[in-house]
Amino acid sequence: MTAEDYLNGQILLIDKPLHFTSFQAVNKLKYALINKVRLPKKFKIGHAGTLDPLASGLLLVCTGKFTKRITELQGQAKEYTGTFYIGATTPSYDLETEIDQTFPISHIDEAFIHETVTQFLGEIDQKPPIYSAIKKDGVRLYEHARAGETIEIASRKTTIHEFEITRIALPEVDFRVVCSKGTYIRSLAFDFGVALQSGSHLTVLRRTKIGDYNVANAVDVTDFEATLGT
Repeated sequence: MTAEDYLNGQILLIDKPLHFTSFQAVNKLKYALINKVRLPKKFKIGHAGTLDPLASGLLLVCTGKFTKRITELQGQAKEYTGTFYIGATTPSYDLETEIDQTFPISHIDEAFIHETVTQFLGEIDQKPPIYSAIKKDGVRLYEHARAGETIEIASRKTTIHEFEITRIALPEVDFRVVCSKGTYIRSLAFDFGVALQSGSHLTVLRRTKIGDYNVANAVDVTDFEATLGT
């Protein structure tokens, strides 16, 4: 594609690798497009929905005039796959922090797990993790958390359209979830553990779909960069 194509607007399907922030992925694309396609340094580019560094998968990156579509794209349903580790919690609800508590799992069987899934279908109340970028009193929650401060977090309404258990090998449980904008899968992991009368945290997360866009059609950031100018 030409510089004009990118300025007129494109939606790039990027498969974000682990340990990259969404900002880093977009920045890498931005400078590749500036250097290889000769786009102006201040051209518009942005992503339609953050993925944590410990998550991989679909990142929609909009360029040029299509940056106006970011809000629309962010509002579409998202699909995730991943793994819960049952029997232990972490303060961040994922692997960013160390395990702080362990719980029994001997009372948990497959029937109980599948029965518990039904509690989370439809509209639910969910509290974002304390280790999140949401602001309270002008300060991001993760900054409060890292300072050791206790913060009261208000719950939010979110919708779980589909919740499927795809593998049970305790203490690991694999899942597939389709959910609305603003859903925290880390919080779902924590709440799922509580509902199992145990604990849980997220160990693997991959975003596979945003609306009709599928990660199967996405390219790695580095691979995309390599194709530019060829």
